[in-house]
Amino acid sequence: MSEPVQLPDCDVPYRPDPAITAVSEWLGDPVAAADFPETRLRWRNDHAAASVGLSQLFDDDWLRHFGRFAPLEGNIPQPLALRYHGHQFRVYNPEIGDGRGFLFAQLRGADGRLMDLGTKGSGTTPWSRSGDGRLTLKGAVREILATEMLEALGVNTSKTFSVIETGEALYRGDEPSPTRSAVLVRLSHSHIRFGTFQRLLALEAADEMEALIAYCLAHFPAPPPPEDAPDRDNPAIRLMHAVVERMADLAASYMVAGFVHGVLNTDNMNITGESFDYGPWRWLPSWEPGFTAAYFDYAGLYAFGRQPEALHWNCGQLAVALRLHAETAPLVAAMERFGPLYMAAVARRWCWRLGVQSQGIEADTQLVAACEAVMREGALQPDAFFFAHRGGRGAAQGALGEALAAYEPVADAHPYWSDPAPQSMLIEAVEAIWAAIDEGDDWAPLHAKVAALRRMGEAHGPAPQPAGHA
Repeated sequence: MSEPVQLPDCDVPYRPDPAITAVSEWLGDPVAAADFPETRLRWRNDHAAASVGLSQLFDDDWLRHFGRFAPLEGNIPQPLALRYHGHQFRVYNPEIGDGRGFLFAQLRGADGRLMDLGTKGSGTTPWSRSGDGRLTLKGAVREILATEMLEALGVNTSKTFSVIETGEALYRGDEPSPTRSAVLVRLSHSHIRFGTFQRLLALEAADEMEALIAYCLAHFPAPPPPEDAPDRDNPAIRLMHAVVERMADLAASYMVAGFVHGVLNTDNMNITGESFDYGPWRWLPSWEPGFTAAYFDYAGLYAFGRQPEALHWNCGQLAVALRLHAETAPLVAAMERFGPLYMAAVARRWCWRLGVQSQGIEADTQLVAACEAVMREGALQPDAFFFAHRGGRGAAQGALGEALAAYEPVADAHPYWSDPAPQSMLIEAVEAIWAAIDEGDDWAPLHAKVAALRRMGEAHGPAPQPAGHA
Protein backbone atom coordinates (compact mmCIF):
# COMPACT_ATOMS: atom_id res chain seq x y z
CA MET A 1 0.00 0.00 0.00
CA SER A 2 1.33 3.45 -0.95
CA GLU A 3 2.26 6.14 1.52
CA PRO A 4 -0.36 8.84 2.14
CA VAL A 5 0.00 11.96 0.00
CA GLN A 6 0.34 15.35 1.70
CA LEU A 7 -2.58 17.48 0.60
CA PRO A 8 -2.09 20.99 -0.80
CA ASP A 9 -3.70 23.87 1.09
CA CYS A 10 -7.41 24.27 0.30
CA ASP A 11 -9.84 27.13 0.86
CA VAL A 12 -12.02 24.74 2.88
CA PRO A 13 -9.66 22.80 5.12
CA TYR A 14 -9.30 19.06 4.74
CA ARG A 15 -10.56 17.64 8.05
CA PRO A 16 -10.20 13.87 8.30
CA ASP A 17 -12.49 12.21 10.83
CA PRO A 18 -12.42 8.41 10.57
CA ALA A 19 -15.24 8.01 13.10
CA ILE A 20 -16.15 4.60 11.71
CA THR A 21 -13.08 3.08 13.37
CA ALA A 22 -14.99 3.07 16.67
CA VAL A 23 -17.35 0.40 15.29
CA SER A 24 -15.39 -0.99 12.35
CA GLU A 25 -14.25 -4.18 14.08
CA TRP A 26 -17.71 -5.71 13.66
CA LEU A 27 -19.07 -3.45 10.91
CA GLY A 28 -16.64 -4.18 8.09
CA ASP A 29 -13.70 -6.12 6.73
CA PRO A 30 -10.35 -4.54 5.77
CA VAL A 31 -9.77 -5.06 2.03
CA ALA A 32 -7.43 -3.97 -0.74
CA ALA A 33 -8.41 -2.32 -4.00
CA ALA A 34 -7.90 -4.11 -7.30
CA ASP A 35 -4.64 -3.45 -9.12
CA PHE A 36 -6.04 -1.97 -12.32
CA PRO A 37 -4.13 -2.14 -15.63
CA GLU A 38 -4.41 1.63 -15.99
CA THR A 39 -5.94 4.69 -14.38
CA ARG A 40 -7.28 7.38 -16.72
CA LEU A 41 -9.03 10.28 -15.05
CA ARG A 42 -12.42 10.80 -16.68
CA TRP A 43 -14.36 12.83 -14.12
CA ARG A 44 -13.44 14.82 -11.05
CA ASN A 45 -16.14 16.74 -9.24
CA ASP A 46 -14.23 19.79 -8.05
CA HIS A 47 -17.43 21.37 -6.76
CA ALA A 48 -17.92 18.43 -4.38
CA ALA A 49 -14.21 18.18 -3.67
CA ALA A 50 -14.13 21.83 -2.59
CA SER A 51 -16.74 21.08 0.07
CA VAL A 52 -14.36 18.64 1.78
CA GLY A 53 -11.02 20.32 1.20
CA LEU A 54 -9.83 18.19 -1.73
CA SER A 55 -10.39 20.37 -4.79
CA GLN A 56 -6.74 21.44 -5.07
CA LEU A 57 -5.36 17.92 -5.39
CA PHE A 58 -3.23 17.63 -8.51
CA ASP A 59 -4.41 15.05 -11.02
CA ASP A 60 -1.51 12.67 -10.26
CA ASP A 61 -2.42 12.71 -6.59
CA TRP A 62 -6.12 12.34 -7.45
CA LEU A 63 -5.29 9.19 -9.39
CA ARG A 64 -3.21 7.81 -6.51
CA HIS A 65 -6.03 8.32 -4.04
CA PHE A 66 -9.07 7.47 -6.14
CA GLY A 67 -7.61 5.01 -8.66
CA ARG A 68 -4.89 3.29 -6.60
CA PHE A 69 -6.45 4.14 -3.22
CA ALA A 70 -3.42 5.38 -1.37
CA PRO A 71 -4.94 6.41 1.98
CA LEU A 72 -5.67 10.06 2.61
CA GLU A 73 -3.59 11.62 5.36
CA GLY A 74 -4.97 10.96 8.85
CA ASN A 75 -7.80 8.85 7.51
CA ILE A 76 -8.89 5.22 7.41
CA PRO A 77 -5.64 3.23 7.05
CA GLN A 78 -7.21 0.47 4.94
CA PRO A 79 -10.51 0.39 3.04
CA LEU A 80 -13.47 -1.28 4.75
CA ALA A 81 -15.99 -3.49 2.95
CA LEU A 82 -19.08 -3.06 5.09
CA ARG A 83 -21.22 -5.95 6.26
CA TYR A 84 -25.01 -5.94 6.00
CA HIS A 85 -28.04 -8.03 5.11
CA GLY A 86 -31.10 -6.89 3.21
CA HIS A 87 -34.43 -7.52 1.57
CA GLN A 88 -33.90 -7.68 -2.19
CA PHE A 89 -37.29 -7.33 -3.90
CA ARG A 90 -38.66 -8.27 -0.46
CA VAL A 91 -36.73 -11.54 -0.25
CA TYR A 92 -34.37 -11.57 2.71
CA ASN A 93 -30.73 -12.18 1.81
CA PRO A 94 -28.14 -12.66 4.60
CA GLU A 95 -25.27 -13.19 2.15
CA ILE A 96 -24.66 -9.66 0.91
CA GLY A 97 -22.42 -6.75 1.83
CA ASP A 98 -20.04 -4.48 -0.07
CA GLY A 99 -19.30 -6.80 -2.97
CA ARG A 100 -17.68 -4.31 -5.34
CA GLY A 101 -17.06 -1.31 -3.15
CA PHE A 102 -15.68 -0.14 0.16
CA LEU A 103 -15.57 2.80 2.52
CA PHE A 104 -12.34 4.63 1.71
CA ALA A 105 -12.33 7.75 3.89
CA GLN A 106 -14.36 9.95 6.23
CA LEU A 107 -14.00 13.70 6.53
CA ARG A 108 -15.90 16.77 7.62
CA GLY A 109 -17.66 18.89 5.04
CA ALA A 110 -17.78 22.68 4.90
CA ASP A 111 -21.01 22.56 6.91
CA GLY A 112 -19.47 20.34 9.59
CA ARG A 113 -21.28 17.17 8.56
CA LEU A 114 -19.47 13.84 8.59
CA MET A 115 -19.03 12.71 4.99
CA ASP A 116 -17.93 9.39 3.50
CA LEU A 117 -15.95 8.62 0.38
CA GLY A 118 -17.00 5.20 -0.85
CA THR A 119 -16.35 3.26 -4.03
CA LYS A 120 -18.10 1.27 -6.72
CA GLY A 121 -16.14 -1.08 -8.96
CA SER A 122 -13.01 -1.16 -6.79
CA GLY A 123 -12.55 -4.95 -6.86
CA THR A 124 -13.63 -8.09 -5.09
CA THR A 125 -14.28 -8.35 -1.36
CA PRO A 126 -15.40 -11.17 0.96
CA TRP A 127 -18.96 -10.25 -0.09
CA SER A 128 -18.50 -10.45 -3.86
CA ARG A 129 -20.01 -13.92 -4.17
CA SER A 130 -19.65 -14.77 -7.89
CA GLY A 131 -19.23 -11.14 -9.02
CA ASP A 132 -16.05 -9.67 -10.43
CA GLY A 133 -16.19 -6.54 -8.26
CA ARG A 134 -15.99 -4.28 -11.29
CA LEU A 135 -18.09 -1.45 -12.77
CA THR A 136 -18.66 -0.65 -16.42
CA LEU A 137 -17.72 2.80 -17.65
CA LYS A 138 -21.29 3.22 -18.90
CA GLY A 139 -22.58 2.51 -15.40
CA ALA A 140 -20.28 5.22 -14.05
CA VAL A 141 -21.41 7.73 -16.68
CA ARG A 142 -25.03 6.96 -15.85
CA GLU A 143 -24.33 7.60 -12.17
CA ILE A 144 -22.83 11.00 -12.99
CA LEU A 145 -25.96 11.92 -14.91
CA ALA A 146 -28.34 10.61 -12.26
CA THR A 147 -26.69 12.40 -9.36
CA GLU A 148 -26.33 15.71 -11.22
CA MET A 149 -29.97 15.70 -12.36
CA LEU A 150 -31.25 14.72 -8.93
CA GLU A 151 -29.20 17.38 -7.18
CA ALA A 152 -30.55 20.00 -9.59
CA LEU A 153 -34.10 18.89 -8.70
CA GLY A 154 -33.51 19.19 -4.97
CA VAL A 155 -33.20 15.48 -4.14
CA ASN A 156 -30.96 14.51 -1.22
CA THR A 157 -28.46 12.45 -3.18
CA SER A 158 -24.93 11.17 -3.04
CA LYS A 159 -22.53 12.98 -5.37
CA THR A 160 -20.40 11.36 -8.03
CA PHE A 161 -16.97 12.45 -6.85
CA SER A 162 -14.60 10.69 -9.25
CA VAL A 163 -14.62 8.34 -12.25
CA ILE A 164 -11.41 6.73 -13.42
CA GLU A 165 -11.26 4.39 -16.39
CA THR A 166 -9.35 1.24 -15.49
CA GLY A 167 -8.48 -0.48 -18.77
CA GLU A 168 -10.25 -3.80 -18.31
CA ALA A 169 -12.70 -5.40 -20.75
CA LEU A 170 -15.86 -6.44 -18.91
CA TYR A 171 -18.58 -8.84 -19.97
CA ARG A 172 -22.15 -8.06 -18.96
CA GLY A 173 -25.42 -9.63 -19.99
CA ASP A 174 -27.26 -6.31 -20.15
CA GLU A 175 -24.63 -4.35 -22.15
CA PRO A 176 -22.84 -4.98 -25.45
CA SER A 177 -19.66 -6.78 -24.41
CA PRO A 178 -16.78 -6.53 -23.97
CA THR A 179 -17.22 -3.05 -22.55
CA ARG A 180 -14.98 -0.53 -20.84
CA SER A 181 -14.42 -0.51 -17.07
CA ALA A 182 -14.16 2.18 -14.40
CA VAL A 183 -13.89 2.74 -10.67
CA LEU A 184 -16.22 5.33 -9.18
CA VAL A 185 -15.96 7.24 -5.92
CA ARG A 186 -19.07 8.79 -4.41
CA LEU A 187 -19.36 11.41 -1.69
CA SER A 188 -22.13 10.50 0.74
CA HIS A 189 -23.42 11.57 4.12
CA SER A 190 -23.35 7.97 5.35
CA HIS A 191 -22.95 4.35 4.28
CA ILE A 192 -24.98 2.96 7.18
CA ARG A 193 -27.87 1.07 5.60
CA PHE A 194 -31.11 -0.37 6.89
CA GLY A 195 -29.51 -3.72 6.10
CA THR A 196 -26.70 -2.92 8.56
CA PHE A 197 -29.27 -3.03 11.36
CA GLN A 198 -30.97 -6.09 9.88
CA ARG A 199 -27.71 -8.00 10.06
CA LEU A 200 -27.25 -7.17 13.74
CA LEU A 201 -30.80 -8.31 14.47
CA ALA A 202 -30.16 -11.61 12.69
CA LEU A 203 -27.04 -12.09 14.81
CA GLU A 204 -28.88 -10.97 17.96
CA ALA A 205 -25.97 -8.58 18.51
CA ALA A 206 -27.65 -6.27 21.02
CA ASP A 207 -24.48 -4.56 22.21
CA GLU A 208 -23.33 -3.79 18.68
CA MET A 209 -26.83 -2.54 17.80
CA GLU A 210 -26.71 -0.17 20.77
CA ALA A 211 -23.33 1.12 19.63
CA LEU A 212 -24.55 1.60 16.05
CA ILE A 213 -27.61 3.55 17.20
CA ALA A 214 -25.35 5.80 19.27
CA TYR A 215 -23.00 6.26 16.31
CA CYS A 216 -25.89 7.32 14.05
CA LEU A 217 -27.37 9.75 16.55
CA ALA A 218 -23.98 11.30 17.27
CA HIS A 219 -22.89 11.77 13.67
CA PHE A 220 -26.20 12.27 11.86
CA PRO A 221 -28.21 14.40 14.29
CA ALA A 222 -31.87 15.27 13.75
CA PRO A 223 -34.60 17.24 15.55
CA PRO A 224 -36.14 15.35 18.49
CA PRO A 225 -39.37 13.38 18.04
CA PRO A 226 -42.70 15.14 18.64
CA GLU A 227 -43.48 15.95 22.27
CA ASP A 228 -46.28 13.37 22.37
CA ALA A 229 -44.22 10.55 20.83
CA PRO A 230 -44.17 7.55 23.18
CA ASP A 231 -40.79 6.57 24.63
CA ARG A 232 -39.28 9.57 22.81
CA ASP A 233 -36.09 9.58 24.92
CA ASN A 234 -35.15 6.04 23.92
CA PRO A 235 -32.23 6.31 21.44
CA ALA A 236 -33.75 3.65 19.17
CA ILE A 237 -37.03 5.57 19.03
CA ARG A 238 -35.23 8.84 18.36
CA LEU A 239 -33.43 7.21 15.45
CA MET A 240 -36.63 5.70 14.09
CA HIS A 241 -38.44 9.05 14.05
CA ALA A 242 -35.48 10.69 12.32
CA VAL A 243 -35.34 8.01 9.63
CA VAL A 244 -39.10 8.12 9.00
CA GLU A 245 -38.93 11.89 8.53
CA ARG A 246 -36.00 11.59 6.13
CA MET A 247 -37.46 8.75 4.10
CA ALA A 248 -40.85 10.45 3.73
CA ASP A 249 -39.09 13.47 2.28
CA LEU A 250 -36.95 11.28 0.01
CA ALA A 251 -40.02 9.49 -1.33
CA ALA A 252 -41.69 12.83 -2.03
CA SER A 253 -38.58 14.14 -3.78
CA TYR A 254 -38.53 11.14 -6.14
CA MET A 255 -42.15 11.71 -7.07
CA VAL A 256 -41.82 15.45 -7.67
CA ALA A 257 -38.67 14.83 -9.73
CA GLY A 258 -40.44 12.20 -11.86
CA PHE A 259 -37.61 9.80 -11.00
CA VAL A 260 -37.66 6.01 -10.76
CA HIS A 261 -34.74 4.58 -8.77
CA GLY A 262 -35.45 1.01 -9.79
CA VAL A 263 -33.91 -1.00 -6.93
CA LEU A 264 -35.29 0.16 -3.58
CA ASN A 265 -34.02 -2.77 -1.52
CA THR A 266 -33.30 -2.34 2.19
CA ASP A 267 -29.57 -2.61 1.53
CA ASN A 268 -29.98 0.45 -0.74
CA MET A 269 -31.60 2.54 2.01
CA ASN A 270 -29.35 4.95 3.89
CA ILE A 271 -30.30 6.03 7.43
CA THR A 272 -29.61 9.67 6.53
CA GLY A 273 -32.34 9.53 3.88
CA GLU A 274 -29.82 10.09 1.12
CA SER A 275 -30.49 8.49 -2.25
CA PHE A 276 -27.56 6.50 -3.66
CA ASP A 277 -26.42 3.51 -5.73
CA TYR A 278 -27.85 4.16 -9.16
CA GLY A 279 -28.31 1.23 -11.51
CA PRO A 280 -31.31 0.88 -13.86
CA TRP A 281 -32.82 4.31 -13.02
CA ARG A 282 -35.06 6.20 -15.41
CA TRP A 283 -36.92 9.50 -15.60
CA LEU A 284 -40.56 9.38 -16.64
CA PRO A 285 -41.27 9.87 -20.35
CA SER A 286 -44.85 10.64 -19.27
CA TRP A 287 -46.74 10.71 -15.97
CA GLU A 288 -47.39 7.00 -15.55
CA PRO A 289 -47.57 5.50 -12.02
CA GLY A 290 -46.91 2.01 -13.37
CA PHE A 291 -43.67 2.91 -15.14
CA THR A 292 -40.72 0.71 -14.08
CA ALA A 293 -37.01 1.27 -14.52
CA ALA A 294 -35.50 -2.17 -13.97
CA TYR A 295 -36.06 -4.74 -16.70
CA PHE A 296 -35.96 -7.43 -14.00
CA ASP A 297 -38.75 -5.81 -11.93
CA TYR A 298 -41.33 -8.11 -13.48
CA ALA A 299 -44.06 -7.38 -10.90
CA GLY A 300 -43.54 -3.62 -10.89
CA LEU A 301 -42.67 -3.68 -7.18
CA TYR A 302 -40.58 -0.53 -7.53
CA ALA A 303 -42.68 1.19 -10.20
CA PHE A 304 -42.83 4.98 -10.07
CA GLY A 305 -46.13 5.17 -8.20
CA ARG A 306 -45.14 2.46 -5.70
CA GLN A 307 -41.96 4.13 -4.50
CA PRO A 308 -43.54 5.74 -1.40
CA GLU A 309 -44.97 2.36 -0.44
CA ALA A 310 -41.54 0.76 -0.94
CA LEU A 311 -39.75 3.27 1.27
CA HIS A 312 -42.44 2.94 3.96
CA TRP A 313 -42.13 -0.86 3.85
CA ASN A 314 -38.37 -0.56 4.19
CA CYS A 315 -38.82 1.68 7.23
CA GLY A 316 -40.88 -1.13 8.69
CA GLN A 317 -37.95 -3.51 8.33
CA LEU A 318 -35.73 -1.06 10.19
CA ALA A 319 -38.37 -0.88 12.92
CA VAL A 320 -38.31 -4.67 13.20
CA ALA A 321 -34.54 -4.57 13.67
CA LEU A 322 -34.74 -1.83 16.30
CA ARG A 323 -37.00 -4.02 18.44
CA LEU A 324 -33.77 -5.26 19.97
CA HIS A 325 -33.84 -1.98 21.90
CA ALA A 326 -37.43 -0.72 21.80
CA GLU A 327 -41.00 -1.85 22.29
CA THR A 328 -43.25 -2.32 19.29
CA ALA A 329 -45.83 0.38 20.05
CA PRO A 330 -43.44 3.38 20.00
CA LEU A 331 -41.89 2.11 16.76
CA VAL A 332 -45.34 1.78 15.20
CA ALA A 333 -46.14 5.31 16.34
CA ALA A 334 -43.09 6.55 14.47
CA MET A 335 -44.08 4.56 11.37
CA GLU A 336 -47.57 6.08 11.41
CA ARG A 337 -46.06 9.51 10.83
CA PHE A 338 -44.79 8.50 7.38
CA GLY A 339 -48.03 9.15 5.46
CA PRO A 340 -48.74 12.69 6.74
CA LEU A 341 -45.05 13.61 6.48
CA TYR A 342 -44.95 12.32 2.91
CA MET A 343 -48.04 14.28 1.87
CA ALA A 344 -46.64 17.46 3.42
CA ALA A 345 -43.31 16.93 1.66
CA VAL A 346 -44.98 16.38 -1.71
CA ALA A 347 -46.99 19.59 -1.32
CA ARG A 348 -43.94 21.56 -0.17
CA ARG A 349 -41.69 20.29 -2.94
CA TRP A 350 -44.39 20.54 -5.63
CA CYS A 351 -44.94 24.23 -4.97
CA TRP A 352 -41.19 24.76 -5.00
CA ARG A 353 -40.73 23.09 -8.38
CA LEU A 354 -43.81 24.79 -9.81
CA GLY A 355 -42.54 28.17 -8.63
CA VAL A 356 -45.53 29.24 -6.55
CA GLN A 357 -46.03 30.25 -2.94
CA SER A 358 -47.60 27.59 -0.74
CA GLN A 359 -51.22 28.16 0.25
CA GLY A 360 -51.28 25.55 3.00
CA ILE A 361 -51.43 21.78 2.92
CA GLU A 362 -55.10 21.45 1.92
CA ALA A 363 -54.90 23.82 -1.03
CA ASP A 364 -51.48 22.55 -2.06
CA THR A 365 -52.72 18.95 -2.09
CA GLN A 366 -55.58 19.95 -4.37
CA LEU A 367 -53.09 21.68 -6.67
CA VAL A 368 -50.95 18.54 -6.82
CA ALA A 369 -53.99 16.43 -7.70
CA ALA A 370 -55.01 18.84 -10.47
CA CYS A 371 -51.50 18.81 -11.94
CA GLU A 372 -51.29 15.03 -11.80
CA ALA A 373 -54.63 14.68 -13.56
CA VAL A 374 -53.51 16.94 -16.41
CA MET A 375 -50.21 15.08 -16.82
CA ARG A 376 -51.84 11.67 -16.64
CA GLU A 377 -54.68 12.47 -19.05
CA GLY A 378 -52.37 14.18 -21.52
CA ALA A 379 -49.48 11.70 -21.15
CA LEU A 380 -47.26 14.72 -20.43
CA GLN A 381 -43.58 14.58 -19.57
CA PRO A 382 -43.13 16.02 -16.05
CA ASP A 383 -40.10 18.23 -16.81
CA ALA A 384 -41.98 19.86 -19.66
CA PHE A 385 -45.11 20.29 -17.54
CA PHE A 386 -43.38 21.99 -14.62
CA PHE A 387 -41.43 24.23 -16.98
CA ALA A 388 -44.51 25.24 -18.97
CA HIS A 389 -46.51 26.10 -15.85
CA ARG A 390 -43.72 27.60 -13.77
CA GLY A 391 -45.10 30.45 -11.68
CA GLY A 392 -48.63 29.79 -12.94
CA ARG A 393 -47.82 30.51 -16.57
CA GLY A 394 -49.04 28.48 -19.49
CA ALA A 395 -52.50 27.82 -20.84
CA ALA A 396 -54.03 26.09 -17.84
CA GLN A 397 -57.72 25.30 -18.22
CA GLY A 398 -60.31 23.64 -16.00
CA ALA A 399 -59.42 22.51 -12.50
CA LEU A 400 -55.73 23.23 -12.97
CA GLY A 401 -56.39 26.78 -14.15
CA GLU A 402 -58.66 27.40 -11.19
CA ALA A 403 -56.13 25.96 -8.77
CA LEU A 404 -53.21 27.95 -10.17
CA ALA A 405 -55.17 31.19 -10.17
CA ALA A 406 -55.07 31.25 -6.36
CA TYR A 407 -51.27 31.04 -6.24
CA GLU A 408 -48.69 33.80 -6.24
CA PRO A 409 -45.55 33.12 -8.29
CA VAL A 410 -42.13 33.24 -6.70
CA ALA A 411 -39.59 35.71 -8.06
CA ASP A 412 -37.79 34.02 -10.97
CA ALA A 413 -35.01 36.24 -12.29
CA HIS A 414 -32.78 33.40 -13.55
CA PRO A 415 -32.50 33.33 -17.37
CA TYR A 416 -33.05 29.55 -17.36
CA TRP A 417 -36.79 30.17 -17.12
CA SER A 418 -36.67 31.95 -20.49
CA ASP A 419 -35.02 29.01 -22.26
CA PRO A 420 -37.03 27.48 -25.12
CA ALA A 421 -37.22 24.10 -23.35
CA PRO A 422 -36.33 22.60 -19.97
CA GLN A 423 -33.53 20.24 -19.12
CA SER A 424 -34.58 16.60 -18.87
CA MET A 425 -32.93 13.19 -18.60
CA LEU A 426 -34.83 10.85 -20.88
CA ILE A 427 -33.23 7.59 -21.88
CA GLU A 428 -32.61 8.65 -25.49
CA ALA A 429 -30.43 11.56 -24.33
CA VAL A 430 -28.57 9.32 -21.90
CA GLU A 431 -27.81 6.81 -24.64
CA ALA A 432 -26.65 9.58 -26.98
CA ILE A 433 -24.20 10.89 -24.36
CA TRP A 434 -22.86 7.38 -23.84
CA ALA A 435 -22.63 6.72 -27.58
CA ALA A 436 -20.38 9.78 -28.02
CA ILE A 437 -18.03 8.39 -25.36
CA ASP A 438 -18.21 4.78 -26.51
CA GLU A 439 -17.80 5.41 -30.24
CA GLY A 440 -15.58 8.50 -30.36
CA ASP A 441 -14.24 8.97 -26.83
CA ASP A 442 -16.02 12.32 -26.95
CA TRP A 443 -16.74 13.57 -23.43
CA ALA A 444 -17.93 17.01 -24.49
CA PRO A 445 -21.65 16.12 -24.53
CA LEU A 446 -21.41 14.81 -20.96
CA HIS A 447 -19.68 17.93 -19.70
CA ALA A 448 -22.13 20.15 -21.56
CA LYS A 449 -25.06 18.30 -20.02
CA VAL A 450 -23.64 18.57 -16.51
CA ALA A 451 -23.12 22.31 -16.98
CA ALA A 452 -26.71 22.68 -18.17
CA LEU A 453 -28.03 20.68 -15.22
CA ARG A 454 -26.08 22.77 -12.73
CA ARG A 455 -27.50 25.91 -14.34
CA MET A 456 -30.99 24.45 -13.87
CA GLY A 457 -30.16 23.74 -10.24
CA GLU A 458 -29.11 27.37 -9.75
CA ALA A 459 -32.44 28.46 -11.21
CA HIS A 460 -34.44 26.26 -8.85
CA GLY A 461 -32.42 27.21 -5.77
CA PRO A 462 -32.33 25.05 -2.62
CA ALA A 463 -35.24 22.70 -2.06
CA PRO A 464 -37.48 23.50 0.92
CA GLN A 465 -36.76 21.57 4.10
CA PRO A 466 -39.21 20.29 6.73
CA ALA A 467 -39.78 22.56 9.71
CA GLY A 468 -36.99 22.21 12.24
CA HIS A 469 -34.46 20.93 9.72
CA ALA A 470 -31.43 22.82 8.46
